[in-house]
Amino acid sequence: MEQKLGFLRKYNRNAQLISCHEIHQLECGKIPNSWYELFQEENAARRVEMILSFWKERVGVELRNTISYLSRHLEEVELMDINGRYSILYTIKTDDGEIRYYEGGNPKDEFNNKELEKSWGKFPSTIRNFYQTVHNGFYYYSSQSMGLVPLEDVTFFDDDEWGIIEELEEPLQIDLQTTFGFFKSGMGGYVAVDYKNFNNDNATLWWTNKEPRYNLDFWDIVDEWIVIGFEV
Repeated sequence: MEQKLGFLRKYNRNAQLISCHEIHQLECGKIPNSWYELFQEENAARRVEMILSFWKERVGVELRNTISYLSRHLEEVELMDINGRYSILYTIKTDDGEIRYYEGGNPKDEFNNKELEKSWGKFPSTIRNFYQTVHNGFYYYSSQSMGLVPLEDVTFFDDDEWGIIEELEEPLQIDLQTTFGFFKSGMGGYVAVDYKNFNNDNATLWWTNKEPRYNLDFWDIVDEWIVIGFEV
């Protein structure tokens, strides 16, 4: 435990892990009811089973490959507190035996993204469902990337200067004023949704240094990239 906390505190010095015996001390309503049930369970293997069942119920189709990987590699889930913000810490053991920590944000967090909040209801229900019932972002803990970012960190494309636009070989096929990036690779890649031109779950794979790819399935890309991130 001390070794794990030492690693976590390299990135967030106030990170704490809350034991099943401390869960009752949390202020009511700070976390989802399902989390209270989950973290009152003392058996770690049982907690893993419970969280995987929850993912299957909520996003079993959209993130089937992610769930399949977690079913084989998830070692532990714990409730984490960083400066009064709660999240779930996922301890994942890769095929090479390395330990990776992923963080799943709290669906009860404040929205804290004015531009996104204005148009939130225009985004597909599957995306809203993930953020509102599963996690407010799910990403590699140390870099806060290679995953779905928290709502407050979703990129509003019209806020940024994209030098790549001047170098594109074909006309831009998205409207920057209605496009938001929900997934960040940490290496200049985004999975973005233009809600004005959203059809059949199509999304744009956007890069800061090369040609974008349009009309790709949002969840197919996200699912594939999360699994790639587990093993990178």
